[in-house]
Amino acid sequence: MSWLTLCNDGSALLALHIQPGAKRTEIAGLHGEALKIRLAAPPVDGKANEALLAFIATTLGVAKRSVSLESGATSRQKRVRVTDADPARLARLTEH
Repeated sequence: MSWLTLCNDGSALLALHIQPGAKRTEIAGLHGEALKIRLAAPPVDGKANEALLAFIATTLGVAKRSVSLESGATSRQKRVRVTDADPARLARLTEH
C-alpha cells in the first residue's frame, strides 16, 4: 500500500489527504496515493491537526503520544508517524 510505509524501527508512516471542515470525522477511502480522512474540525489554529492525531490514535487503539505529525502542518497532504500500532490494524484502515 503506497499510503502506508512500515519502518525498520517498528513505526509506520501514513500518507494522508485531509479534508477539514467536514460534517463528521471519518476515513473516506483512498485519494490517489494517500488515505483520505474527513475532519469535522476547522483548519484554524491547528485544531484540524490536533483532531487528526486524536482520531488516528483512537482508530488504531494507541496512546495519543504514539502519533505525531511528520510533515504537512499547513497542507492537506500530511505524513503522520505512528508507533506501537498493530500492522494488521493499520492495513485495515481502508476498510472503514
